[in-house]
Amino acid sequence: MLFQLLSVACLASFVIAHGDHDQKPIAGPHKGLWYNGRSQSIPGDGGTQADSVFSGISTFGRLPYAPCLVDEGEKYDIAFIGAPFDTGTSFSSSQFIRRLQYCGDIPVTSYDNAYAIQQIEDGHNKLLMRQPKTNADEIGPALKGKTLPRIITLGGDHTITLPLLRSVNKAYGPISVIHFDSHLDTWKPKVFGGAPSEQAAINHGTYFYHAHDQGLLANDTNIHAGIRTTLSGLSDYDHDGYCGFEIVEAREIDVIGTEGIIKKIRDRVGTEKPVYLSIDIDTLDPAFAPATGTPETGGWSTRELRTIIRGLEGINFVAADIVEVAPAYDTNAEHTTMAAADTLFEVMSLMVKRGPMSVMGKGERRGDGEIDGVRKSRNEL
Repeated sequence: MLFQLLSVACLASFVIAHGDHDQKPIAGPHKGLWYNGRSQSIPGDGGTQADSVFSGISTFGRLPYAPCLVDEGEKYDIAFIGAPFDTGTSFSSSQFIRRLQYCGDIPVTSYDNAYAIQQIEDGHNKLLMRQPKTNADEIGPALKGKTLPRIITLGGDHTITLPLLRSVNKAYGPISVIHFDSHLDTWKPKVFGGAPSEQAAINHGTYFYHAHDQGLLANDTNIHAGIRTTLSGLSDYDHDGYCGFEIVEAREIDVIGTEGIIKKIRDRVGTEKPVYLSIDIDTLDPAFAPATGTPETGGWSTRELRTIIRGLEGINFVAADIVEVAPAYDTNAEHTTMAAADTLFEVMSLMVKRGPMSVMGKGERRGDGEIDGVRKSRNEL
């Protein structure tokens, strides 16, 4: 079943993908110049030329605009939001390119990291906890058996994953994570020179350390893929395992191929639990994605990453993010932003093909309020 998609935030654009394709695209300004059956017919187009993607008003997917953070009446099954936060990076700022987004952002201050992180959590959760357009009344995998929409967040540097996981935790409890990255991002704050303040201790290399410390991660069901980072010492691996992660090194693809990488990921997280997907564009080799905060050589190609993501079909992704694109460092051909856009398409496709989150609600609600077949939080027991 194809279901509704939505691009949202303070200024958002409405993305709809019905099975019958009944969305109404915004017409360009020169409709009278389009081809039609009376002047010239283009094979396979029904006699009408489609409007160019670069003409007309720029919205996400050329679809209608709606201020969804302030309009609680909008319904959706998949939403896109922007989190314009790039002050947690240790190298190049990496605010996600607006030309790729064309969707609204969560209002985020640029003066106070702690407050900005709280804004991202609150904005994300406000959209995540809304009733979805499809099967809102059916049993789903969220706490208390609820069915919720999915949210895809466009960063920002990787620090944003911490507030996003805090938001997801309110909906699902501890979550399994698939993390595509060249770096572990589970480092203790002291590895980055100590933590003179609580605010300084949270950055794009420590957010999983804090996520584990705050009980946001499901133990021993998390996995990194594409790792080829410089270490501060072998203890980095020990602590990473303590945080509940398994590691798939980037170079393993030379031995086991994309199918082997896919199998490792699927075996680790399974296909029954809710899963969060986080993708750092530096998973790709700098030859394919030079515009990122902390590039590392020896990475995967764009084709390999897309193949691996496609191989995750059937996993229950409840939310995702794509981060660390630094447009100021991109090529004239915009290799990095194209790679990010295509990766985003792959993630969205997995969610659409899986169907509404209610497909996970296979149990039945009992008279005592317990739900068979649906994972319950400790607060409900």
